[in-house]
Amino acid sequence: MDNRSEVREFLTSRRARITPQQAGLPAHSGNRRVKGLRREEVALLAGVSAEYYARLERGNLSGVSETVIDSLARALQLDEAERAHLDDLARTANTTRRPARRRAPQPIRPSLQHLLDAMTEAPAFIRNGRLDILATNRLGRALYDPVFADPARPVNLARYEFLNPGAADFLPQLERQAAGAVALLRTEAGRDPYNRDLTDLVGELSTRSEKFRALWAAHDVRLHQTGVKYFHHPAVGELALPFEAMPIPTEPGLTLTALSAEPGTPSHDSLKLLASWAATLDQDDQDDKDDEPNTAAADGGQSG
Repeated sequence: MDNRSEVREFLTSRRARITPQQAGLPAHSGNRRVKGLRREEVALLAGVSAEYYARLERGNLSGVSETVIDSLARALQLDEAERAHLDDLARTANTTRRPARRRAPQPIRPSLQHLLDAMTEAPAFIRNGRLDILATNRLGRALYDPVFADPARPVNLARYEFLNPGAADFLPQLERQAAGAVALLRTEAGRDPYNRDLTDLVGELSTRSEKFRALWAAHDVRLHQTGVKYFHHPAVGELALPFEAMPIPTEPGLTLTALSAEPGTPSHDSLKLLASWAATLDQDDQDDKDDEPNTAAADGGQSG
């Protein structure tokens, strides 16, 4: 992704959302030709010259100091996620450009899978920055069964939300969740701009989904740490599950998400029902394996 255009569009979009009144500037009569603040107003608030800010907004963050980044963040009223994104854009602007590259599949260490499997009463999964689900426990696999049923691989939450026609049935708050997914992808693009797999996914979704294109153009970013996810599961019905998303320190770029339900709530009852349903699926899979013919026995125990 082109760093200059990313910087230009991000700064322009943040400037456009702030009115002079919100910035504490005096309101002037007459029509304003720009939405939000003017460049010179941002420069005034940030304590830099109008010419210098114009250079920054053209996408040139080369050599920008931490002090200027701090001033810009205050002037544009950036939240924590937006400030981190601006830091990522500045870091990229001040490093040698590298060619886009594909990531080798990131294996999940056995100890992490064991940790997931030990969480028997809470759906849990591990994802990467482009929202591929890399590992789950049994309850997590059952909860996200409609996502895994999508034939596209790797299993990807954003692709499912924007391209699968059944997503609106499974996710009652699809609009909110889809917007969150785009903000996470935009955040990851700032953190890892030379990830070819991420660029390919963004290109695929931009080509196939008008909704994705509109959300991507907004340049919104976010941190995904805690909240509530809502589901309409085909086997157990409605679920409202609080979640915690925790970066894995030993595996940069990977996040472990665990969901739960407060005891005594309808969602807790549905989660217990989901566990029973998952156990039934496991038994069906085992029965299928047991019914497979033993090739060696069928051949009289002889090999060619």
